[in-house]
Amino acid sequence: MTLPAAPARKLAVVTCMDARIDPFELLGLRLGDAHVIRNAGGVVTEDAIRSLSISQRKLGTEEVVLIQHTGCGLLTFTDEEYAAELEADTGERPGWQAHAFADLERSVRDGVERIRSSPFVPSTATVRGLVYEMETGRLREAHTP
Repeated sequence: MTLPAAPARKLAVVTCMDARIDPFELLGLRLGDAHVIRNAGGVVTEDAIRSLSISQRKLGTEEVVLIQHTGCGLLTFTDEEYAAELEADTGERPGWQAHAFADLERSVRDGVERIRSSPFVPSTATVRGLVYEMETGRLREAHTP
């Protein structure tokens, strides 16, 4: 079966690389329905914005769903701690950040705002921020202040 490169549902998903998360199952999607952009924490980094920009401008996606989760490893350390650990192990400090966070809800809200405020992501009318509760299997909207 040959599928087109453009996602059938015009959807892009940004989520964590955690192996316990299946974004297709969580959202009731099938192969070919959405682009899935994964990184540690599902953080909206410059590279995630790059991927979303290409997804929308070159492949026609119009909606974005950001999913982060409870029990994420990025909740367990700080950027400074990790950089110091790497420096101690390798003798060199990384030129990048881990993008660790202490507040899951805030991280999701901040990520949604980064997507909405990016000049490179044109379709921002439908950007949702969700939290996947690992303990219950529930997927819910992130709380707003």
